[in-house]
Amino acid sequence: MALTSCLFGLSAAVDSKPNILLFLADDLGIGDIGCYGNNTIRTPNIDRLAREGVKLTQHIAAAPLCTPSRAAFLTGRYPIRSGMSSSNRYRVLQWNAGSGGLPANETTFARLLQKQGYTTGLIGKWHQGVNCESFNDNCHHPLNHGFDYFYGMPFTLLNNCQENKPPELDVALQAKLWLYSQIIILAVLTLTAGKLIGLISIRWKIIACCTLVGSLFFISWYSSYGFVQYWNCILMRNHDVTEQPMRLERTASLMLKEAVSFIKRNRHGPFLLFVSFLHVHTPLFTTAKFIGKSHHGLYGDNVEEMDWMVGKILDSLDKEGLKNHTLTYFASDHGGHLEAQDGSAQLGGWNGIYKGGKGMGGWEGGIRVPGVFRWPGVLPAGTVIDEPTSLMDIYPTVVHLAGGILPQDRVIDGRSLVPLLQGRAQKSEHEFLFHYCGSYLHAVRWHQKNSGAIWKAHYVTPVFHPPGAGACYGKGICPCFGEGVTHHDPPLLFDLSRDPSEAKPLSADTEPLFDIVIRKIGRAVEEHHRTLTPVPEQLSVYNIMWKPWLQPCCGTFPLCWCDKEGDSTQSL
Repeated sequence: MALTSCLFGLSAAVDSKPNILLFLADDLGIGDIGCYGNNTIRTPNIDRLAREGVKLTQHIAAAPLCTPSRAAFLTGRYPIRSGMSSSNRYRVLQWNAGSGGLPANETTFARLLQKQGYTTGLIGKWHQGVNCESFNDNCHHPLNHGFDYFYGMPFTLLNNCQENKPPELDVALQAKLWLYSQIIILAVLTLTAGKLIGLISIRWKIIACCTLVGSLFFISWYSSYGFVQYWNCILMRNHDVTEQPMRLERTASLMLKEAVSFIKRNRHGPFLLFVSFLHVHTPLFTTAKFIGKSHHGLYGDNVEEMDWMVGKILDSLDKEGLKNHTLTYFASDHGGHLEAQDGSAQLGGWNGIYKGGKGMGGWEGGIRVPGVFRWPGVLPAGTVIDEPTSLMDIYPTVVHLAGGILPQDRVIDGRSLVPLLQGRAQKSEHEFLFHYCGSYLHAVRWHQKNSGAIWKAHYVTPVFHPPGAGACYGKGICPCFGEGVTHHDPPLLFDLSRDPSEAKPLSADTEPLFDIVIRKIGRAVEEHHRTLTPVPEQLSVYNIMWKPWLQPCCGTFPLCWCDKEGDSTQSL
């Protein structure tokens, strides 16, 4: 009877096209919120979503870093299919003024919902590129990918966005460039002094030429890295830059105001609202109201502020009478950043019992994320699903609920979660999930449905530093290839159903099925590779380079400065 009622409720809700509210945190670890076991950080609003809905315990990101993970989330496809994965050390977009980004021929769930009559909005972080060939072609912009409204940050938060923080963007390269500049300056001064006192016989034209070359070298790199706050730390409303640089002390208030306003404007629906938090990425800028309030330092303060924002947005649904007509979803783009530290203070998240974190290929801590759905009266409250699911599954799920049709001209790797969330299906449709680090396949998960085993084979793992540590401390993030990784032949094999922490690799001596499992996964890899077609690499070195002619600017370049928000941040 209960199932019949649930199915009837679903049918009626789908007929009326439910509103879709998607929350995506940035760098939040699965162990950072209460409903996944944290008892030191208060997250009552996210926990309420779990109590009133469905909690996924094996929710997996398609990549352990922002840009590729979010590309997969938006398209329902592994990022290697869209060119949003990298074969070099730059694994995310580096600049608003880069030419790479989510290709125009990729179809996001927002675009498909637009076709079903939805008003679509994105509030917060984008990090999927802006322009291709000129400063205003907006080829990668959210409005070119199915969103009717965008307010937020086209890039991502960095330490560079806050005064008095150590730089975060390309620190090692900046240090080398500054060293080379100092060497050139020293050489010019030495030549000049030698010429003046007669120790060196050299023409002034040569000294002038060296001075010119050195000046051009310095200007060429400092014009980008010296002004990161102006080039990357900006806010936009649709195509217009509204803050350059952004004022972090009011950003959370602006984001919250925009989300609530979008819901109010579109209360007659249907709408899709994607709230893409800047929290909890470094520099963890937190408003005074939450500073020092948690038991987990600045990171905990930032998580609790984000949870408060979730609560305020949910309150706006209640106020407009939309709670029962809205599918709400909460997740993180990948796991917590273990290497984010300030001395002994941990600035990154906690990934619970899972090994590894952000940037670490296939280790569970970097890809297993919270996943919570709520739809009162349609999805059963207090349900826990312990089946492998993916962030890519949101794509076919929301398209199905909106009455849309998935593209037939490309591979869609996500699977609709509707049967699983309803209780009509007991097993995930995913048999294999492939875990990439950049464009390198590091691990594969096999969901052996008939036995309940969940095998994971690691072909490549990062070399942790220092030895015995659980991350790549001192490097900022673990590499995907080269001397910083170890190749395993045979692969490291774990049964996550028995060893979710990936603490004890199996072998042919300890696991009778070892050879069978490795062969089965190997065949799946071969089949997966046959589905891949070459596409332009959006994160190539050329595409991620800063190009002044692509720089979004609310003035005449290079005099880019504005503050169009004024006193618009009234408390909510």
